Amino acid sequence: MMYQEAWRQRIEMNASLDPLREPKKQPHTDPLVTVVLRSDGNVEGVTFDRSSGVAEIDDAIRHIVQSLAPYGAFPPDLAREYDEIPIRRVWTFDVAIRLFSGGR
Repeated sequence: MMYQEAWRQRIEMNASLDPLREPKKQPHTDPLVTVVLRSDGNVEGVTFDRSSGVAEIDDAIRHIVQSLAPYGAFPPDLAREYDEIPIRRVWTFDVAIRLFSGGR
């Protein structure tokens, strides 16, 4: 959980909202995204469990996730058990990017 929280904070604190300023004005759904990270902190994949319905928003999310990689390597105890982990979050956009657990 601590690793996932650190990942969330990195996205929220470092991702630029600029590529989303215009697209987020379009009617859209808050996307539900699963990001799979490898133990070295690199991104294995980005999957949309629920698309925003706006291609530019989905593309911007992929770009944000990839541009901030690599993330921190797994702590030793986590790396002993897992080669990769999925992190599933709902992405919302207001004055900043916010990530929430599960399927809000």
